[in-house]
Amino acid sequence: MTDLRKIIIDDEEYEVDPRLTLIQACEQAGIEIPRFCYHERLSIAGNCRMCLVEVQPGPPKPAASCAMQVKDMRPFPDGSPPQVSTRSPMVRKAREGVMEFLLINHPLDCPICDQGGECDLQDQAMAYGVDFSRYREPKRAVEDLDLGPLVETHMTRCISCTRCVRFTTEVAGQSVMGQTGRGEDAEITTYLGELIDSNLQGNIIDLCPVGALVSKPYAFTARPWELTKTETVDVMDALGSSIRVDTKGREVMRILPRNHDGTNEEWISDKTRFVYDGLKRQRLDRPYIREGGKLRPAGWGEALGAAAEAMRGRKIAGLIGDLAPAEAAFALKQLVEGQGGCVECRTDGARLPADNRSAYVGTAAVEDIDTAREVFLIGTNPRDEAAVLNARIRKAWLAGATVHRVGPQTDLTYDVVEAGEGREALVRLAKETRHDDSPAVVIVGQGALTEADGTAVLSQAMKLAEARGAGLLILHTAASRVGAMDVGATTEGGVTAAMDGAQVVYNLGADEIEIARDDDGGPFVIYQGSHGDRGAHRADIILPAAAWTEEPGLFVNTEGRPQLALRTGFPPGDAKENWAILRALSAEIGATLPFDSIAQLRHALTEAHPHLGEIDEIAENTWQRLPLETPARAAFRYAVSDFYLTNPVARCSELMAELSARTRARAQRPVAAE
Repeated sequence: MTDLRKIIIDDEEYEVDPRLTLIQACEQAGIEIPRFCYHERLSIAGNCRMCLVEVQPGPPKPAASCAMQVKDMRPFPDGSPPQVSTRSPMVRKAREGVMEFLLINHPLDCPICDQGGECDLQDQAMAYGVDFSRYREPKRAVEDLDLGPLVETHMTRCISCTRCVRFTTEVAGQSVMGQTGRGEDAEITTYLGELIDSNLQGNIIDLCPVGALVSKPYAFTARPWELTKTETVDVMDALGSSIRVDTKGREVMRILPRNHDGTNEEWISDKTRFVYDGLKRQRLDRPYIREGGKLRPAGWGEALGAAAEAMRGRKIAGLIGDLAPAEAAFALKQLVEGQGGCVECRTDGARLPADNRSAYVGTAAVEDIDTAREVFLIGTNPRDEAAVLNARIRKAWLAGATVHRVGPQTDLTYDVVEAGEGREALVRLAKETRHDDSPAVVIVGQGALTEADGTAVLSQAMKLAEARGAGLLILHTAASRVGAMDVGATTEGGVTAAMDGAQVVYNLGADEIEIARDDDGGPFVIYQGSHGDRGAHRADIILPAAAWTEEPGLFVNTEGRPQLALRTGFPPGDAKENWAILRALSAEIGATLPFDSIAQLRHALTEAHPHLGEIDEIAENTWQRLPLETPARAAFRYAVSDFYLTNPVARCSELMAELSARTRARAQRPVAAE
């Protein structure tokens, strides 16, 4: 425990950790210090000088509070604590001088700048700026950068805070941005005009304190005060990043990150940030019935009646897709099992044991990666499967952690110890004895569990975790998977057993599975989903449902944390909420489900599974190691082959399609020999 040290901030005495910088100590005291370059998750640059404070005893000049630690201050000769003043005439004059320098070359773009209304420079100019300028020289102009289809640049506005440089280098792991020149010729640029090869680059939009880096898809579409802001969670991967969805009327205008130290810190992936254009393309907005091989529009009464007629007296299999909320999975389970059928959520064939939460969720939290000294990656490429989680592993690596990989080689933005590409490497690792008591985390990807020997692979991974005293984290790729398994939406034998002999398949948004046709046409398929993707093409009846931003829903992330997604708008046309469709269909069948509202459904859900009512809390899972089995001798394959096209919303996004094409083209580009 570090001894606290007394300091006086604005005539009030505080006891603080001596390792804190003065800007952090002032924040703990509730005093806001203006800043442009400082960011708590990036290294200290100390180059904007906006955070100047007066320190006594000390030289008669202001000090940069972001670059000076409390332990660097010395007490007065009489032993009294040192003093920090944030409001003295010296500090006020210094900050006004810094602001005057920053505005020398800054263009008068505020009326047309997308940062207007949420610009740090505007806000601080109001507080510390003066109403005139002593400079009459022409303003400097800088050519804009081409950073691709996501980030629009206006580099004349840049104040050289270097936040973007530090983020791309430290967090994203791409050393392509930097500053060239000196004095008035200084400018931020990329190395040889290269694009940023990262799926986290959109975060530099949030980091930029001025309008130099803005969102290209969002540009000139809305002002911040026009938007309705809703705090919800992301479903593009299973991490459950905290996000804010901004809407204008019924349309999603942008998606921004929210701070959550347990999951995403304050970063989100580019897919999460920019996928929203897929919410308005290829939407299912009315029911359809297939007649004569072609789909025709129908009313809700006719479609539900036809679906009920098809389900009566026939063997039913229910499939749960990757974006379905836990309430919908719970309702479908009750509906289908009430008709003698079975449901399955492991549509990718993952060998996850249904009755062992320590094996299908694990025992580690995402936050445990921060303090881990060893991280084992088993059959997973976290850069594509959970980009923000990958940045967290990189942060642990920068802090000294050793990352071991069992799987094909690929660039993860940090160094790894290659254990081998196949299952025999995992078996070898699991046999090694523990070296010390340092904390460790074993992360198992879905690519390691979807083959026939997935159970054996999982048993070896659990043995490895036990041998190393490590926490186990099952890295899912589907946002709905853990919640659906928690409510028991599984069948003994997996998706193959569930589909065996099924005459009717109720497909709840499962677009990642092919439902085969045979000589007789195959099973009758009722598809309930939001987009015209693979599932809708195979369907005999289509029931249009809300997307995740259009209904309240419960999702459980990859570490087992229940999270609430809130409604940000309403579904298009005649589309309805998922639970409401299932409730209406149950009445048509004559087996009415026992709830009439989402509140009643959620009450029944949490009564049956109490841990799902503990929102944002991670339940402790009792460790139950699987019986040890020997897997086949084969290399692992990763679960995600294209980061940008993993679900129906992303596949309907024009921007995601462009990013996917650019990524493929970049991978095929020849590289010069060194």
